[in-house]
Amino acid sequence: MLADVGKTKFESHRTTKKASVANMKSLLFSPGPVMVEAPVREALMHYDICHRSPEFEEMFAGLQKKINRLFEADDSYEALVVSGSGTSANETCLSSVFKGDDMALLLNNGEFGGRLDEILTKYNVPTVRLEFGWANAYDLEKIETALKENPKITFICMVFHETSTGMINRVHEVGQLAKKYGKRLFVDCVSAAAGQFIKVVENNIDICTSVGGKCLGAFPGAAFICAKRDLLESVTPEQGKNVYLNLGKHYQMAKKCHQTPNTPNVTLFWALDAALDWTLDRETLAGRIERYQKCAKILRDGMREMRLRFLLPEEQMSNTVTSVFLPDGKDVTQFVLDLANDGYTVYPGKGKYLAMNMFQVANMGAIYPEDCYRFLEILKKHI
Repeated sequence: MLADVGKTKFESHRTTKKASVANMKSLLFSPGPVMVEAPVREALMHYDICHRSPEFEEMFAGLQKKINRLFEADDSYEALVVSGSGTSANETCLSSVFKGDDMALLLNNGEFGGRLDEILTKYNVPTVRLEFGWANAYDLEKIETALKENPKITFICMVFHETSTGMINRVHEVGQLAKKYGKRLFVDCVSAAAGQFIKVVENNIDICTSVGGKCLGAFPGAAFICAKRDLLESVTPEQGKNVYLNLGKHYQMAKKCHQTPNTPNVTLFWALDAALDWTLDRETLAGRIERYQKCAKILRDGMREMRLRFLLPEEQMSNTVTSVFLPDGKDVTQFVLDLANDGYTVYPGKGKYLAMNMFQVANMGAIYPEDCYRFLEILKKHI
């Protein structure tokens, strides 16, 4: 039955892809950077243009509309693009939206919740911290208590897909609490956008971020933001604490002329545009997410047959990252090297999970069911 999963409408694409894969040094079953589709790679060869030109502005305006579609935003949202990694988009937001004695409520249950904490700390944002521990779901009662006890909280800050564990956090429930208490909700969607349905309107998300080189299947270095227009209108360039990563500057320039305040990485903008076209129009967002779900099922069913143990219960797992423990006696560092020698890249576990011989398998980007079956054949050799 699982063998039929690979029989999709992308047969012709995969025929081309198989020929190209043979020339690759390694297949990336890691959570970014990812393997990209041919049109996305070819977009890097776009002829040179000046970023202060009508052609760039037209492309940028198109990107804004496509990013809104990716997040399923309505016309009350605006999108911006920042040259940098996903962290650069997070820093653009969190260094800019707080003023005076505004406070943040940080929800942390993994490495990237910790990354948000690092940004808030660096910019001296007064913060109420709720530490749930890695791989533990948010406690909604504790969140509600913190909101009741700290009226100066203006933003709840959280991660949608905590990549360090592969956990999907309780975005909708947190969004409802934000609505109930009149707070803004910031969500790091760096490893979620194009891999999960974000639904910014339904989930009451005020501002969120992502990057091309994850589930969208573009390259690292072109990050983006989707935010409610009324929030962006309230953020001035002067209140931003960063020169380059300044949300007010980015919004004012985008609003004025579909430009960025500083020189952008133009080449990566074209690749981002191509990846959005592929995802939204050729594969469709629903089709891409369905493919990721199918690939994750193939991988998890196969690893379950090998009697490998997962970090998370199925209902908490993302569509694109699986955290797995090696059998006793296996060394994860050597295991990762052995897989790399056979042409497959996976990640060792992070934090305390490294010592517990955990590894992570991702099925982001241009990975299809037959790739997952081949991966399982190689994996079985090393278990």
